[in-house]
Amino acid sequence: MTSNYAVHGLWCAMLTPLARDGGVDPARFARHAHWLLAHGVDGVAPFGTTGEGQSFSVAERTGGLEALLAGAVAADRIIAATGAAALTDTIALTRHSVQSGCTRCLVLPPFFFNDVSDDGLYAWYARVIEAVADPRLRLFLYHIPQVSGTALSVDLVARLAGAFPGVIGGVKDSAGDWANTSALLARAPQLAILVGHEPHLPRLLRAGGAGTICGVANVFPALVRALMSPGVTTADEARIATFIEIAFRQPFLAGFKCIVAARLGDPEWLAVRPPLTGLTDDVRAKLLDALAQAGLPVVPEAGRAD
Repeated sequence: MTSNYAVHGLWCAMLTPLARDGGVDPARFARHAHWLLAHGVDGVAPFGTTGEGQSFSVAERTGGLEALLAGAVAADRIIAATGAAALTDTIALTRHSVQSGCTRCLVLPPFFFNDVSDDGLYAWYARVIEAVADPRLRLFLYHIPQVSGTALSVDLVARLAGAFPGVIGGVKDSAGDWANTSALLARAPQLAILVGHEPHLPRLLRAGGAGTICGVANVFPALVRALMSPGVTTADEARIATFIEIAFRQPFLAGFKCIVAARLGDPEWLAVRPPLTGLTDDVRAKLLDALAQAGLPVVPEAGRAD
């Protein structure tokens, strides 16, 4: 079990189920979080990349967090993704999270303007911290430049950690670049360094890193948990590599939702929010068959449709 501030071990960047009206389905959202926690996940991160976070409004994201808490998901098992393109939206989401008892926030840098300087990004994060003005805040920097278009340099991370000691809690490095992760471990050893690229997890833990916030845990948490064992084997690493190769043959978010829908026998889980599109029947069948052929069958849960 974690403290209310620490993030270490296996955390899931959780999927967001949609209701028939296209909004967040609060009951399914809470049930999915509880399933994850019951299957070896240490905590959940709603509304990140895997959760289609940037497709939801401030009101939808605050409502989704409240739905998890109302559904008896403990606040100390949540790190809320609160980054948005607008500074004011990021402040509002982060303030709401902390005031709701979820003191750890995963904060994507502002995007769209991709040529911003380290000075500009420093000022943006400083404004968030100063506007929230709550000593309970633990802010985790989210580095995923291949998606956001905005990189968080190692120099910037070290600068923020030095200026806001105790507030900057760590970094989720989802770039999939081990050289960058290694540099973070060397330059900011006081921070919790987490990866989003699951195959790097054994190497990260050997180097003193904290763990992962990842998407694969939504569907095969045991695959990721195996990578955290001191006795991790080449077979364990091969299985995660095989899954990732299969999962990315089609848009991975729709694929992950397909797997959850098949496990639960619940087609409502197939929905993604535009501009994303769901998989065709043929692609879904090919995905499930490929997983079965690879020894990773999706096993339906008897009597369990959400």
